[in-house]
Amino acid sequence: MVRTARITGLLYLGLAVSGMLGFLLTRPRLYVAGDPAATLTNLTAEPTLATALVVFELLIVVSQALAAAWFYRLFRPGDPVSALGIGAFGLVNAVLILISAALLSTAGAIVDSPFGDAATTVQLLFLISSEVWAAGAVFFGLWLVPMGTAVLRTGWMPQALGWVLIAGGVGYVLSAFVDFAPLTIPASIGEFWMISYLLWRGVRKGSEHSVTVG
Repeated sequence: MVRTARITGLLYLGLAVSGMLGFLLTRPRLYVAGDPAATLTNLTAEPTLATALVVFELLIVVSQALAAAWFYRLFRPGDPVSALGIGAFGLVNAVLILISAALLSTAGAIVDSPFGDAATTVQLLFLISSEVWAAGAVFFGLWLVPMGTAVLRTGWMPQALGWVLIAGGVGYVLSAFVDFAPLTIPASIGEFWMISYLLWRGVRKGSEHSVTVG
């Protein structure tokens, strides 16, 4: 179980890093809301950055899907219902980000071979991609809730971590409907706490024995 936990932590870390590099750092350097000409200019001037954005989005998809599968594997012996929820919601979110990656790749193809009003088309593709991310926040929040309940029910990790994950998940879901940045703060705290715990501790001592006996 410790090995499974650490692999899960590495995959979750990969998800966090690719998300920060892609969505938080690279996308704002290319996409200018409300200014199609500026977005097209950025994509034309920075083709490597535009390609990197698509690569980061695909890395998010891969790491999210694998993390969902390994979270399911980790928690299934102790709490199969929550494990199924983590896996299902994580995979749905991965599919949504895959759609976003396809939209951004299409925008890059239009920049390489423009037709019609390229600036408007590219801007529309980025806008739809942003809205797909906003919709994905619902499922990203939903995957944190069963993650938190799994922590509470198994006792393999600190109980406080479980409550922070649940609060973060609820906040993320609400953030899809209400534009209020502090709602996602508990999620960030819970995610990095979970990643750190998985990598450095794995699960509490005696967890493997409790699963075997139970």
